[in-house]
Amino acid sequence: MSGQPIRIGYCLSLTGPLASNGKTALLAHQIWEKDVNQKGGLLGRNVEMVCIDDQTDPKLVLDIYKRLLDEEKVDLVIGGYGDNSVAPAMPLIMERKRYLIALMALAVNASLGYADYFVMIPTGPRPTEALTEGFFNLAAVQTPKPQSMAILAADAPFSKGPSSGAKALADKHGFKLVSEERYPLSATDLAPFIRNLKSVNPDILFLCSYLNDSVGLLRAIHEVGLEPKIVGGAMIGPQNGSIKAQLGPLLNGLVNYEYWLPVPKMMFPNVAEMMTKYQSLAQAAGADPLGYYVAPQAYAQMQIVEQAVAGSGSLDDAKLAQFTRDALFKTVVGDVKFGTGGGWSEARVLQVQYQNIKGADVSEFKDASTQAVVWPSNLASGSLIYPYAKAKQNIKT
Repeated sequence: MSGQPIRIGYCLSLTGPLASNGKTALLAHQIWEKDVNQKGGLLGRNVEMVCIDDQTDPKLVLDIYKRLLDEEKVDLVIGGYGDNSVAPAMPLIMERKRYLIALMALAVNASLGYADYFVMIPTGPRPTEALTEGFFNLAAVQTPKPQSMAILAADAPFSKGPSSGAKALADKHGFKLVSEERYPLSATDLAPFIRNLKSVNPDILFLCSYLNDSVGLLRAIHEVGLEPKIVGGAMIGPQNGSIKAQLGPLLNGLVNYEYWLPVPKMMFPNVAEMMTKYQSLAQAAGADPLGYYVAPQAYAQMQIVEQAVAGSGSLDDAKLAQFTRDALFKTVVGDVKFGTGGGWSEARVLQVQYQNIKGADVSEFKDASTQAVVWPSNLASGSLIYPYAKAKQNIKT
């Protein structure tokens, strides 16, 4: 090794409502940092990750990136986890013409069109629709076919894209929107919002939520006794091991998106080894005990940076961006090629249904037996139990 380390700066939500996912991303980044330094670093130099907590507060993000660039003098920047940690930084990133690989931000670049932006999220060139396309495709082929839909979403930036995509897909399949409501993220009692839906009794309940409110919504559905035919869609939370353990059998019947699960067709090279390392360290790090949702994408995010630096032989932002536009990357989530708007050239979103959950032990979720991949068909590990009420009662077909 020679010279000063290559310093890579960014922010993550290490406290606040998204802290569990932020800590999961941080741990995956630390595993990559150790792995890459054991291999000799980048360009003959060690790598040092410089992460600052944004407290799940978008108002802090811009100043954090100014500090990273102007005071910390980092060599490279990456994007944090999700829209809240990425979108506020974009004006500065664009002004400084910086190369940016973001993590699981849904549609940050849709209106900006910044050519040097790329994002690790398998939603492809139509992210707002791809997230829930499988959810609506599954609903459309059920017998009898659902007729009505209600949308209940958190009043947050993340919700706008999925809600818009849900309405477009509902229109495509002929589902009638009978209710659309948003609740404040500060709400702790979500039963009134669910109770309001009893009068319209929707066949489809499309939910767009964060971690804690996902718990509150599913508990409220159980408490109120609402039984749509299909429930779920765009919930951040059920993917998290801690949330799984909190909810246990209340998850039964829910249909929701995932990006990676340990099913045979998604066991890409080195992902099992990486996840074993991650899970051995997760408890001490306060991270998601399973890590299936964020950890593979976060590790792959840094593999993109690693391969771009090695392939271009440079830390120059313009050269890194050009290399990333052209290259095919080998990662723990499979081959990744970037396309329009910096997203993946092809979508690879899963839909899962939680089935046959007996208790609240996270070990029930170690494999895919209780979270059956039901879409797309080429990756499916199980079949949809329909309707929601039947699956919720834990009845096998």
